[in-house]
Amino acid sequence: MFDSQVIAFTVVAAALTMAPGADTMLVVRNVLRGGRRDGFVTTAGICTGLFVHALLSALGISVILMHSATAFSMVKIAGACYLGWLGLQSLRAASRGSVTRPVEAGALLTVSAARCFREGFLTNVLNPKVAVFYLALLPQFIAPGDPVLAKSLLLTAIHFVQGMLWLGMVAIIVDRSRRYFLRPVIRRWMDALCGTLLVGLGLRLALQRQ
Repeated sequence: MFDSQVIAFTVVAAALTMAPGADTMLVVRNVLRGGRRDGFVTTAGICTGLFVHALLSALGISVILMHSATAFSMVKIAGACYLGWLGLQSLRAASRGSVTRPVEAGALLTVSAARCFREGFLTNVLNPKVAVFYLALLPQFIAPGDPVLAKSLLLTAIHFVQGMLWLGMVAIIVDRSRRYFLRPVIRRWMDALCGTLLVGLGLRLALQRQ
């Protein structure tokens, strides 16, 4: 199953993985909130969500999202609301005035790994754009004689590794710069920026047509 189609998919998926979006902003926000570990766990949740879309696509369930306006709208609104909720959390943190939190103390919030994983997982799974992308893209790299489910999982595994490497690198870079970002004024501005972008991405998703 390792053929020219797999290589072509690897190139396309790499370009899409590095395109900034809600996943990147969520990883940045969680690294600033709780450190490198939170960023890695959030990344694992995001990338694990890819397998859900791959399975739905391989089983044909994602067709509903492309041909049913109601189903598409329901998933779209759910995803938009979740992104908006995450964004509002960051905006609330900015408005609370984290300027009173000393940088020397680490300024880390204790958040469970399960919560970080869940935030990443739901952000990915509730994004209908990812489902439609998988439904439209994966079949282009599956030959008529290939086992559909196995080939879909192989391609998704490649995308998973790319996502882990790219977003993991983002988490490391942000974590190494945390001392700068955790300066009280900068931290508030970063919380506000991440929150605004997440809310904006949620609104964009909500207003997107099928």
